[in-house]
Amino acid sequence: MGMFLNTILNSIIQIIFFAALPFIWWLLSARKRIPFTQWIGLKPWKDRSTHLGVWIAGISAAFTAVGLALLFAFQGTETAVSVFSGRGIQAVPAVAVYAVLNTSFPEELLFRGFLLKRLQAQFGFVAANITQSLLFGLLHGALFLGTAGVGKTVLLVLFTAAIAWFMGYINEQKADGSILPSWIIHAVSNLVSGLCAAYGVL
Repeated sequence: MGMFLNTILNSIIQIIFFAALPFIWWLLSARKRIPFTQWIGLKPWKDRSTHLGVWIAGISAAFTAVGLALLFAFQGTETAVSVFSGRGIQAVPAVAVYAVLNTSFPEELLFRGFLLKRLQAQFGFVAANITQSLLFGLLHGALFLGTAGVGKTVLLVLFTAAIAWFMGYINEQKADGSILPSWIIHAVSNLVSGLCAAYGVL
């Protein structure tokens, strides 16, 4: 129960921290024109065909597979899912909260909901998507540079940047600017990696 409550608390703190800048920006620049949820991309997409579902499933599978390979390569290094290691079923509720709210939601708010959309309005989609994906990759790489070494860190940066590019592409080019697809993709990958850690697969 302690792990579950700690994960909920950490999730709330992360959401507030990552959403603070976007919310303040919206208050100062767009509050009178558009609701915050629409402005940040927390909205359903219009396309109800299976086409977008195929994109989401494909990127989720790729993100998860390569993510697990990297976690295997990072064995012995502290990662975000290390806290669940070997805890089995008792970790499942905490893993679920971690997957959906602890990293995926706040990171999607900041990178695909805020940075990509604001940069796209100024510089167009191509430059904006490359920029947000590189920043996303560099942020994740910076967390491991001191413990994983340069080679592994570069791989992590390239992998996370590539996935961030595809998530930005899906959101803006396939889902009417909704961040829900990238949130789903991000959460699925985190859920699988968390469960693998909990059951000692990694």
